[in-house]
Amino acid sequence: MTELIHPTAVIHPDARLHPTVRVGAYAVIGEQVKVGPQTTIGPHVVLEGETEIGADNQIFPGAAIGLEPQDLKYEGDRSAVKIGDRNIIREYVTINRATGAGEATSLGNDNLLMAYSHVAHNCTIEDSVIIANAVSLAGHIHIESQARISGVLGVHQFVRIGRLAMVAGMSRIDRDVPPYMLVEGNPAKVRSLNLVGLKRAGFDAAELAYLKKAFRLLYRSELTFTQAIERLDFFPESKHLQHLQQFLQLSQRPGRRGLITGKRVKDEE
Repeated sequence: MTELIHPTAVIHPDARLHPTVRVGAYAVIGEQVKVGPQTTIGPHVVLEGETEIGADNQIFPGAAIGLEPQDLKYEGDRSAVKIGDRNIIREYVTINRATGAGEATSLGNDNLLMAYSHVAHNCTIEDSVIIANAVSLAGHIHIESQARISGVLGVHQFVRIGRLAMVAGMSRIDRDVPPYMLVEGNPAKVRSLNLVGLKRAGFDAAELAYLKKAFRLLYRSELTFTQAIERLDFFPESKHLQHLQQFLQLSQRPGRRGLITGKRVKDEE
């Protein structure tokens, strides 16, 4: 184990590192940290607080994970960061632990967080998400699996970003982003389906056809948005359409941030 840990690394004796963990020069690892097998911790990485990291992760130089949240409500309660397997966390990424006692900021499996991205307290990032350079996530954001967040943008607290959504760079994201959609602009708008992402994810022609019809109903018809959501009940059974409908309905409930809108025009087809 000592051959895998640089002699300048500072590791608390009670930290729990699997014998296969590699630790670079000048890394600092705190008392409550737990790291799983085959994970690599680069030079100058700081791991603090109740931070649990799974297997086969790559954490690049300068990342800081598990430090106190940047939240004035935080009063020192014991909270956590939980990170799954096979994540790539690039240079100077920051992931803060949660605010409330017993709560966690969580990152699933197979995610890529590019350099200088920030994940604030109580965020949940599911699986296979890509977050590009210099993206800042405020507190309590939930990002569903396979979403793509382009660079140099901010996301408002309590926003949800749906599965396989694509958010264009330098957009302003202050409300929920529907699944399967491409969102762009300041203010951001739903521009189209994320067709490239859906095809790469293996959606077949029938699934794409259903989602195209749903998009036209939601964003290119003369129905109110609520009426359009209700009309999705009449579509053929599809788990993707069901997920889209449930996401839209939840976003419209009182206390939610609401939805990023699209251009409401009559369908020309």
